[in-house]
Amino acid sequence: MIIALCFTVTLRHIQFCRSPGMTGPVMNISVSECLCLILLLLQQTTVSTLERFEVLGPAQPVVAVAGEDVVLPCYLKPNISAVDLHVEWFRVQINSPLVHLYRDHEERNENQVPSYRGRTSMFPEELRNGNTSLKVKNVRGSDNGEYKCLVQSGKFYDDSSIQVYIKAVGTHPVISNEGYKEGGISLVCESKGWYPQPQVVWMDSEGHSLPAGHTETHTDSMDLFTVRRRIIVQETETNRFTCRVQQQQINEMKETKTNIPGEMFHRAHPWKVTFAVIFSLSVVGIIGCTILIHRFVKLRKKRAQLKEQYELLKAQRYAVDVTLDPDTAHPKLVLSEDRKQVRYGDTWQDLPDNPERFKYQKSVLGKEGFSSGRRYWEVQVGDKTYWRLGVAKESINRKGKIKLNPNNGIWALRLMENKFKALTDPRVSLPLSVEPQKVGVFVDYEEGQVSFYSVEDKSHIYTFTGYKFTEKLYPYFSPGFWYCSENSAPLIISPVSDTD
Repeated sequence: MIIALCFTVTLRHIQFCRSPGMTGPVMNISVSECLCLILLLLQQTTVSTLERFEVLGPAQPVVAVAGEDVVLPCYLKPNISAVDLHVEWFRVQINSPLVHLYRDHEERNENQVPSYRGRTSMFPEELRNGNTSLKVKNVRGSDNGEYKCLVQSGKFYDDSSIQVYIKAVGTHPVISNEGYKEGGISLVCESKGWYPQPQVVWMDSEGHSLPAGHTETHTDSMDLFTVRRRIIVQETETNRFTCRVQQQQINEMKETKTNIPGEMFHRAHPWKVTFAVIFSLSVVGIIGCTILIHRFVKLRKKRAQLKEQYELLKAQRYAVDVTLDPDTAHPKLVLSEDRKQVRYGDTWQDLPDNPERFKYQKSVLGKEGFSSGRRYWEVQVGDKTYWRLGVAKESINRKGKIKLNPNNGIWALRLMENKFKALTDPRVSLPLSVEPQKVGVFVDYEEGQVSFYSVEDKSHIYTFTGYKFTEKLYPYFSPGFWYCSENSAPLIISPVSDTD
């Protein structure tokens, strides 16, 4: 109001301050009046500039080396000053996700995730240039995941997603000889400081993989993996063995070779002879029991497999035609023309922000919902490394940040970092011996059950049971992020063939 008054006074001064005989106004303006005009122009420029802006992040995921510092880029377009704005960095899909907060001209991190305490900072001198990037010091394995940079001015806000991949190459494997065990020589291989978790493989002198015990894993204070795997070896022509530790996602591999003197195997012979004698004396008494137990276990396993196959065949009788609903798709998801495929894109599409559309979750729903009966459909996942599938209730939060579980209206499975999990609360790990290429989803509305099957081997994966559905349900799809072409393939809704 003061600026408007100054402007009015100045106009009047220009209008009436004329010299006799002059046809134009005399520009005899005071310093205060000039300042008023300048402030008025600045005010109009600032208001129009701050009405709208766009938050931009990197086009590709950020790869960070464990133990080093990393900058997560985030900028405003146009590059207006962010000094007076609200800037929030947070993790996606974790409880209490705040990573860093800038508000009221200062950084306020009282509610920050404890693991980030003292490790995050922004660039105060760059805020006036629209730079809202975040620096994370001494990154660790647990920093791996999706981040969001949200900038708010009044009621207007925008955000950008940044995917962070942590990389750490561990030590060369160390092989230790533990002596005689179970008729051979026990060797243990250990390597430290890896991320993501690597594989440990034992090989003979010709490079053939050898059967070994399970891989033991531990994490250190930096959330990096230590892996350890044992093997019992027998005497060979060379007595040369190799332990290889490899991480295919970051294309890193380290190995160590060892040679065992033949005398060590020879000294183990008396123990072998004693064991053979004891075994020979005992075998007559136990061979019958062994055969019976083996047959019993085999029969039980076969019956369980037949039961799972029968359940899948029953479910396939309720096959329905599912198509994707483009009005619900997140702007970064790309749907095929026939609405049978969905993949993650690298650009934000200009789509209307209608109430049905997901804004935070990279998800899309099926077009056809249902509130009774039984439904079944199949989805081709192929060799994808990250996906989520299931059903969602109609009132699921499509605009905010939620944790995916039945309490929030989602019944789904997830594959991420080579681990299958049922999205319960808490999560349930699913140790599958064979990764499914095609997943069948079966819903019994009245019984309150959602079941998942591996279609190729007709095996049961997991069932949500004991729920009471009270509103319409929709098929749920999320193809996951992709990095360097990995996981770029789409989720494909497949026709169901085995319905007889």
